[in-house]
Amino acid sequence: MALHRTHRGDAEPFDDVYALPISEHALPKYRMPQRVSDARAVRALIHDELTLDGNAAQNLATFCTTWAEPEVHALMDECLDKNMIDKDEYPQTAEIENRCVHMLADLWNSPQGTSTVGCSTTGSSEAGMLGGLALKWRWRERRRAEGKSTDRPNLVAGPVQVCWEKFARYFDVELRQVPLEKGASGLRAHQLRDHVDENTIGVVAILGVTYTCVYEPVAEIAVELDRIQRDSGLDIPLHIDAASGGFVAPFLQPDLEWDFRLPRVASINASGHKYGMAPLGVGWVVWRSADLLPEDLVFRVDYLGGDMPTFALNFSRPGGEVVAQYYNLLRLGREGYAKVHGACADSAGMLARKLAGMGPFTVLHDGQGGLPGVSWTLTDPAATPFTLHDLSDQLRRRGWQVPAYPLPAGRQDTVVARVLVRHGIGYDKVALLADDIRAAVARLTEAPGPHVTEQPGFHH
Repeated sequence: MALHRTHRGDAEPFDDVYALPISEHALPKYRMPQRVSDARAVRALIHDELTLDGNAAQNLATFCTTWAEPEVHALMDECLDKNMIDKDEYPQTAEIENRCVHMLADLWNSPQGTSTVGCSTTGSSEAGMLGGLALKWRWRERRRAEGKSTDRPNLVAGPVQVCWEKFARYFDVELRQVPLEKGASGLRAHQLRDHVDENTIGVVAILGVTYTCVYEPVAEIAVELDRIQRDSGLDIPLHIDAASGGFVAPFLQPDLEWDFRLPRVASINASGHKYGMAPLGVGWVVWRSADLLPEDLVFRVDYLGGDMPTFALNFSRPGGEVVAQYYNLLRLGREGYAKVHGACADSAGMLARKLAGMGPFTVLHDGQGGLPGVSWTLTDPAATPFTLHDLSDQLRRRGWQVPAYPLPAGRQDTVVARVLVRHGIGYDKVALLADDIRAAVARLTEAPGPHVTEQPGFHH
């Protein structure tokens, strides 16, 4: 009979991926393997590990996109080799980024929508930091021109996302976070006078507070800053952190004045990969007018034969997310964004009504007038045989990721739960969640056990 030589490391076309050498051991964790392995087996084994992650479709903690159309996947594949920073080699990708900036400037009612400046970033956190840097630079230029000290800049805000804490630490700015008042979910305009001074580089207002999904009263904050200027001469700019609300308010609350319609607003950041519905990895920052971005912050790089102005905290990054953002802007238009987010808000409203009817809960935000989400607390925690952490643990057993956490300083004794309804989280799925919440409440009420240890908060 014929003799066949067998090479232990080689794979035949019909070999089973789970019977190949790499499948006979746990995957390497600290050292690269010595030999090449079969691509099918490596892919299958990594895929198996990834199934241990939570189901993104049931992750109701995240603001980020977890569903996209097939066309988005195709465009992302086509852009795998496009470096967003290399505008000389990929000029059309750069042009698409430019179009997005001007479309967003127009969406946010910039008076110079066709000539103002902005850029894409890796997310709203980087975009916010760029906005903060521009605030600091302008404040410092003004102070130097007046012959005054530039030693102690501060930034005033309410319960901001952690990116602003990072900004303050990384760029040597004091972050003055205003404590929440009783019954409040965010910064209130009348609190500003006690926190701003001549060293305040700006005030950050949040359009979509992470903890509760509500909008801070941006127009009232702007009016109060106008009053402060009249009374004290302090001209303090307003930056809007519209990480989530920037892609919601223009479509669901078009008459709400929060953007460049308010002369006090100098800059806006938003996350394309949240309610902008782009894949993870893209954010945007836009200035009211080009002169509000100090030229000293812009680097002009001679890169691969071209003069390239950049303003970013990083350099090379993929272009696919920007292209996908442009796809969504064209594909949906204003009508489509309004329909998608309107459907999400309707689903959130349904969940809020069901929660209110269950007995132990008080709804803080019902998905109307703010982000399409729901936040709630226990009406009487002392008289309820379970905590919201217990409820979160029960729901996780069914695959739902529903965070529970204390509110920021000033109301830290109040624990809330929060659900975000976004593209891909349909009415039927939200109805199933409501059924599971009702069942969990029944179990926890009938057989209360030891309380679950407090879980880390969700800040993304």
